[in-house]
Amino acid sequence: MPSISTSTEDTARGPRGPLALTLLALFGICLFVGFIELGNWQVRRLAWKRDLIAHVDQRVHAPPVAPPTPDQWSKVNAEDDEYRHVRVTGAFLHDRQTLIWAASDEGSGYFVVTPLRMADGSIVLVNRGFAPESWCGRNGHCAAGPGDQVTVTGLLRMSEPSTLFRRNDPAHNSWYTRDVPAIATARGLTHVAPYFIDQDATPVVSGSSAHAWPEGGTTVINFPNNHLSYLITWYLMALLTLVAGVYVGYDEYKLRRSSR
Repeated sequence: MPSISTSTEDTARGPRGPLALTLLALFGICLFVGFIELGNWQVRRLAWKRDLIAHVDQRVHAPPVAPPTPDQWSKVNAEDDEYRHVRVTGAFLHDRQTLIWAASDEGSGYFVVTPLRMADGSIVLVNRGFAPESWCGRNGHCAAGPGDQVTVTGLLRMSEPSTLFRRNDPAHNSWYTRDVPAIATARGLTHVAPYFIDQDATPVVSGSSAHAWPEGGTTVINFPNNHLSYLITWYLMALLTLVAGVYVGYDEYKLRRSSR
């Protein structure tokens, strides 16, 4: 039986044709440009995120100001107004309050959201803070809060619609998000601000041993900022594409020289 031998010359690949080289070059250019554009986009996102964090930090620590008035409600938006430190005065409507399921370092419980009627008749929902389930009970029999005129300071927050995994059920009085329009409808409230207020923490009374629920000042401000790592990744991918292109070009150059 004759032996079969394969020489290097038989298996060596020859230079690619013009069409193959053109398609390969176009593919490499598209990859390189795409990775560069993704990196540039992350540069812009990084600048935007840093600017957002700086603005929010400035708003949170600024002295409280008056919130947007009814004639300004249509212009309220997250970019310009969220986390603004505000002050409102009015009377709580405790019979219309809503308990929002929540969890904190204290365990499971509720955010106690109570409408506040202001002097002009408009209403703003105030998240008075967190209270453990044992304080309110499942049916919401919570201790009554202040009944007279009160002044509340806190952070302006935008309404939180239901989501797939945190879906409110007004019919069964089960709430997972602070959805202002839905709560207003369920409680029969009108002329309600399109935002709510996270109340500041109440100063602890000296000598008091009882914990004052609900506990304000529970706003979590956390803006993940991974854009620097993303932009480095995309630029590295562009560099690797460039290196691969140089390697392929050099390999084609050697093949063409050896085939002469």
